[in-house]
Amino acid sequence: MNLIEQTASWLSDPANWSGAAGIPTRIAEHLVVSSAALALAVAIALPIGLLVGHTGRGASLAVNLANIGRALPTLALITIVLPITSAIDPQLGFKLYPTIIALVVLGIPPILINTYVGISGIDPDLVESARGMGLSESQVLGRVEIPVALPVLATGIRSAATQIVATATLGAIFGGVGLGRYLVEGIAQNDNGKIFGGVTLVAALCLSVEGLSAIIQRRVTSPGLARQTTGLSRVVQPGAGASGG
Repeated sequence: MNLIEQTASWLSDPANWSGAAGIPTRIAEHLVVSSAALALAVAIALPIGLLVGHTGRGASLAVNLANIGRALPTLALITIVLPITSAIDPQLGFKLYPTIIALVVLGIPPILINTYVGISGIDPDLVESARGMGLSESQVLGRVEIPVALPVLATGIRSAATQIVATATLGAIFGGVGLGRYLVEGIAQNDNGKIFGGVTLVAALCLSVEGLSAIIQRRVTSPGLARQTTGLSRVVQPGAGASGG
């Protein structure tokens, strides 16, 4: 059989769709790890991006740190963190925590940079008008800046989600869970069907997450705001500068 036939045969085998190592279980594991990492990345990066974008303070530092985080190889970061986490928890500290930490670091840059760009890119006249109406700084941020910048913020989270789901496969190298197990086991068993079946599942899951994120982004963004922020609704490329100190 050629490679396509081997992959199709593995994916269509009912034995691979049941049990603790079955495809539904592996997909669920992959999504749990990815969701945990994304939630932590949002909890860390979003408030920082909002603060820096609103005040303009520490913008250069925040963007430069984000670009450094973006440049760190995820596999190398897992390897660095692993001895520390495994000493704390020999089980989860070896198989799970290093992967989640590395994925959080991967997810922070697009969320942080897009949040900063979205908030700082709002028309200053609009912000000053809100202040002139007597709104406090927190009200300006919550009622004006965040709603207007929402398409850009959502793009950052969407990008982070796709990157995290795609990269979570690396955790399987250290005995972690998820779809990456099929790649590791397939290589060890010289089973091309399992290897490329796993690759196909990861790709399909990434496309599904990207598509679902796009739908959610469109639903939470009014058509008017989407048109106004088309130029900003993107992920800033590594090395992009920022004003502020």
